[in-house]
Amino acid sequence: MPNMPHRTIHLFRKGLRLHDNPTLLAALESSEVVYPVYILDRKFLMSAMNMGTLRWHFLLQSLEDLQRNLTKLGSCLLVIQGEYESVLRDRVKMWNITQVTLDAEIEPFYKEMERTIQVLGGEMGFDVLSLMGHTLYDIRRILDMNGGTPPLTYKRFLHSLSVLGDPDMPVRNLTAEDFQRCKPPPELCLAEDYRVPLPEDLEIPRESQSPWRGGETEGLQRLEHHLKNQGWIANFTKPRTIPNSLLPSTTGLSPYFSLGCLSVRRFFYRLSNIYAQSKNHSLPPVSLQGQLLWREFFYTVASATPNFTRMAGNPICLQINWYQDAERLYKWRTAQTGFPWIDAIMTQLHQEGWIHHLARHAVACFLTRGDLWISWEEGMKVFEEMLLDADYSINAGNWMWLSASAFFHQYTRIFCPVRFGKRTDPEGQYIRKYLPVLMNFPSKYIYEPWTAPEEAQKQAGCIIGQDYPLPMVNHKEASDRNLQLMKQVREEQYGTAQLTRDDMDDPMEMGLKHELSEENPKKGKRARNREQT
Repeated sequence: MPNMPHRTIHLFRKGLRLHDNPTLLAALESSEVVYPVYILDRKFLMSAMNMGTLRWHFLLQSLEDLQRNLTKLGSCLLVIQGEYESVLRDRVKMWNITQVTLDAEIEPFYKEMERTIQVLGGEMGFDVLSLMGHTLYDIRRILDMNGGTPPLTYKRFLHSLSVLGDPDMPVRNLTAEDFQRCKPPPELCLAEDYRVPLPEDLEIPRESQSPWRGGETEGLQRLEHHLKNQGWIANFTKPRTIPNSLLPSTTGLSPYFSLGCLSVRRFFYRLSNIYAQSKNHSLPPVSLQGQLLWREFFYTVASATPNFTRMAGNPICLQINWYQDAERLYKWRTAQTGFPWIDAIMTQLHQEGWIHHLARHAVACFLTRGDLWISWEEGMKVFEEMLLDADYSINAGNWMWLSASAFFHQYTRIFCPVRFGKRTDPEGQYIRKYLPVLMNFPSKYIYEPWTAPEEAQKQAGCIIGQDYPLPMVNHKEASDRNLQLMKQVREEQYGTAQLTRDDMDDPMEMGLKHELSEENPKKGKRARNREQT
């Protein structure tokens, strides 16, 4: 006897898109009716992700866009506010549901949610189907190949991928015909109760200066715009992008990957086609495809490492006695360090929810091993709140990296908070944009305004120590002291440090020239780069 078609709730979590959505496609192909649902569980979202205002705007915009795109295909998005388990229990009864479909995710809080839904399914008699859609590969296959543990270095990770072969191709696009057979009752789609809430409904401030607008439509337009410039993509190497250009010189797609508005598999295969037509494209890992593989690496390690977002109980992370200094942390967070390059970056982060990957390197190094010796966990929390592309795996992975707590071992390389920015933007245009109080400073003083004579400060209309703070630390003294502390930690915890160390020079070393670092310039030290596109 053939299986009866299901009555299905498709539960959106991340994966807020219709293209390359294997779980939604499976739901449509196995069902007589599919209810596309997003449960807006504010308590869960705030406890799991600590979302700030700009992230809330981006999420609501993404849901609005998903609603519009589903409506075009003859369906709709049903947004329900409340605690996810009780909402699900209620709707399963109300709509006689026999199947719940959802994307498989690797974050502990999403895994726990899926386990809860599995238990609920056993109790109430519905099936649960979950497929991977947020990564290039099914992360579980990489772990299985590696004996159930993650490969802890990028080199070993790439070896695993070479055995697996290319990622699966994106699944076919969904059509109006797919939804025609199984659209929810029209009266539900028209019900005011199921609309996407406005920011004010959730008491979220209206103002949002971010140049990023959420949603699949915007993400696909950005993708197409960048793919048109095929020469640029074929020659892209991460370290050559400029950290303080006023417009992003990287793709600016990371917020869309983070929420699953864009499929990484679609991007990967579109890039493959471009690379196939180009003779001189840059090779992974600094190429755009390589950036996607770094993302995959962090997802894989995070999926099977206990306490990945914390130092304590994290087996791959150095256990460091960081300073606890609420006042200094506050100054860093609120752009009051007295170093204009650092403060301009933190101001852009507050205003726009995005900063260039090298700018992330600079402020992370400053907070942790460079100047303030404050825990990477504190910086990670600030990025989690403010970055539109904040992501459990990548955010924690990068902070461990940038603080030299794991993955990164050239810890003698410390970004100079003056020279790093000056090298790429000697006139200080980036600082003038984000710190208008310093707008009238002569270029020769704008990175170190405390060195300007009093007369120059008066002419610029900004007295250092009154209108803009004095530097909160002496960079040379602080970085020298911290370097010795880090050296001692690494000697004492040699075994932990070696866990995430490759036995070869990492190819990401081919990046920035030594001017970006102030350590041992004669040796040509380079700063490392491998962050989100």
